[in-house]
Amino acid sequence: MPKITTAALLDMKKRGEKITALTAYDAPMTRMLNEAGIDVVLVGDSVGNVKLGYENTIPVTMDEMVHHTKAAKRGNSNALLVADMPYLSYHLSLDETRRNAGRLIKDAGAEAVKLEGGIEVAGTIKALADLNIPVMGHLGLMPQSIHKIGGYKIQGKTEVSREKMITDAKVLEGAGVFAIVLECIPEDLAEIITQKVSVPTLGIGAGSKTDGQILVSDDLLGLTLGPVPKFAKQYADLKTQISKALQQYHRDVKKEKF
Repeated sequence: MPKITTAALLDMKKRGEKITALTAYDAPMTRMLNEAGIDVVLVGDSVGNVKLGYENTIPVTMDEMVHHTKAAKRGNSNALLVADMPYLSYHLSLDETRRNAGRLIKDAGAEAVKLEGGIEVAGTIKALADLNIPVMGHLGLMPQSIHKIGGYKIQGKTEVSREKMITDAKVLEGAGVFAIVLECIPEDLAEIITQKVSVPTLGIGAGSKTDGQILVSDDLLGLTLGPVPKFAKQYADLKTQISKALQQYHRDVKKEKF
């Protein structure tokens, strides 16, 4: 199986081949995603609420992202490995942004980084591109801005917000992103953006008209302990299976069957 690169994703968009992307935070899951043929593995800052017990992604630190990216790197072989830049890791200064992105690439083994925002992060993207660090953009519902937007809501519902998001997508393309995540926006808006930019788009709660899809693996596998987003299709119910296995073990030991 050939190694997926940023250039390979662009080729996939050009020939109309859909791109698959999922999250992973450790070596075993990353290895399974590779064996399944998943194109992009994202070490998301969703690790905060999915694995670390945080209420949202905001408390996630650079050290935690480096730790989990290193683990995912050990299980990666063919997928493009992308790591999220957590909250405040790219907001304070360009020098600090360069250092933090450099840690994810040089120390943790990521092959690209992802950050949230539109025109306001264009200069940041250009600065990282100058260091030959590939950047994935993220528009729509941006979890790091959850307090500002007032909750997990569909974005791009008004004409003004739709036009701004289209403009932001073009700005991100011009700044040098290799792909853009579109989260929780109307399907028709996602389709328009996908048609207007030359880089691949990955939808999450944005309909089927994007160049590919990305989901949190725990949602897909039925492992999420809290509420699951309405758009997340569940392909398995591993939480129930694991719970039954643990209960059976408990009973067997208590009854001296094991």
